[in-house]
Amino acid sequence: MSTGALVVIIIVVVIVVAAVVIAAMAAARRRRLQQRFGPEYDRVVGERGGQLKAESELAGRERRIRSLEIRPLSDTARANYASSWRTIQEQFVDQPENSVVKAQALVTTVMKDRGYPVEGHDQMLADLSVEHASTLEQYRLAHTISQSAAQGQASTEDLRQAMIKYRALFSDLLGGAVAPDGSVAAPEGVAPDGGLAGQPAETRAAGGTAPASEVSAMDAHSTQTRAAGASEVPSMNADPAGTDRVAADPATAGVSDDELRPEPARRRRR
Repeated sequence: MSTGALVVIIIVVVIVVAAVVIAAMAAARRRRLQQRFGPEYDRVVGERGGQLKAESELAGRERRIRSLEIRPLSDTARANYASSWRTIQEQFVDQPENSVVKAQALVTTVMKDRGYPVEGHDQMLADLSVEHASTLEQYRLAHTISQSAAQGQASTEDLRQAMIKYRALFSDLLGGAVAPDGSVAAPEGVAPDGGLAGQPAETRAAGGTAPASEVSAMDAHSTQTRAAGASEVPSMNADPAGTDRVAADPATAGVSDDELRPEPARRRRR
């Protein structure tokens, strides 16, 4: 075999090996991005019209997040935010639209506290997609409902769904640990019932806002309501289609799902 032929063979082998390595690296990168971004990967592929463009954008989001000072919440902050959410959720029964507005504002406050820039809705969604892709679609839907509510076009059921969907991202941002049964355990600093750790049990039972006896009566009413009409009233943690199930989370532990259903205040508090 001539020297020229040997050189050609070597060059061809090098090119083939390089192509195989590049293809393997591209496949590994694709799998990593698909696993990290989940449904957001497919969404971006559809928007950009191809995988290469989508993967370039998603990789750019990762680089941007690394340049930001994203930080976990302190135990005290998590406890305070969990208590705030509980209060907002309890107010939903009497003031559903106002509660949804407050829920959205609280989620935005938690984002900001964790270091996420909150100027520009699209950029905020892109930033959240890196670490919170699993609950990002819930937030998108909740935001859409909030916009409809601002125009007076959202029903009470729509508002209830918005609360559920805001709660999904809120819990994710708080960083509750997932228990073996699929529920979200209270983070450190938050009592199992959603109150502040270290508070007397009777204070936590009341959410820090009402006497324990009043809350006990309200819980009793909720239990009776569920027993009498469980087949007629869907659980707060599932939409009618059963596709938006949200596990119990640290922000809402100890709050009955039925408390998100509008009913006269006198029936809830006696």
